Amino acid sequence: MDYPSKVLAKAVEEISGLPGIGKKSALRLALHLLKQPENIAIDLGDALQKLVIDIQYCKECHNFSDTEICDICAQEKRNDALLCIVEDVRDVMAIESTGKYRGKYLVLGGKISPMEGVGPNQLNITSIEKKLEKNVQEIIFALSATMEGDTTAYYIYKKFKNFNAKFSSIARGISVGDELEYADEISLGRSIQNRIPYDESSS
Repeated sequence: MDYPSKVLAKAVEEISGLPGIGKKSALRLALHLLKQPENIAIDLGDALQKLVIDIQYCKECHNFSDTEICDICAQEKRNDALLCIVEDVRDVMAIESTGKYRGKYLVLGGKISPMEGVGPNQLNITSIEKKLEKNVQEIIFALSATMEGDTTAYYIYKKFKNFNAKFSSIARGISVGDELEYADEISLGRSIQNRIPYDESSS
């Protein structure tokens, strides 16, 4: 497609680089922004710049945060004995929206997937040991009901099963093959509340 402006073409190119946005959608978004008051686009650009420059990872759980310690880890009323293992930040948001969990989290940053070249060393698995050495009494696996999610849970279980902690997994109210972030709040909340013991036969 020929664009009447190199500036417009560059904007379309950058916007279309986002997931799920093709060139036509990118063009519609760019033209929409041009029709808005100037401050709308400026505020958007400022927010995106702050997103990549100012956002931090919580040093306790690896969740996104504006400070060294995220709001969840900073809450004194949270149960330090419960540690919920999730793949990414979207899963924390999904579980928090249920209002059924009052423990702490650890965000792995993905799941073990040899097909995609992701191994244990590329995830935040070593942080689990530090938690277990403190006062964690139960590790809850809240990973996707996929082969990769099950592989990740099994690896963590085998690595840390000798620690004095109980291992459990959210109940399979979540369909096999489903990503956690797409589960409805009621099913996810019940899965957390009705979690089941995890052992080698669970994998």
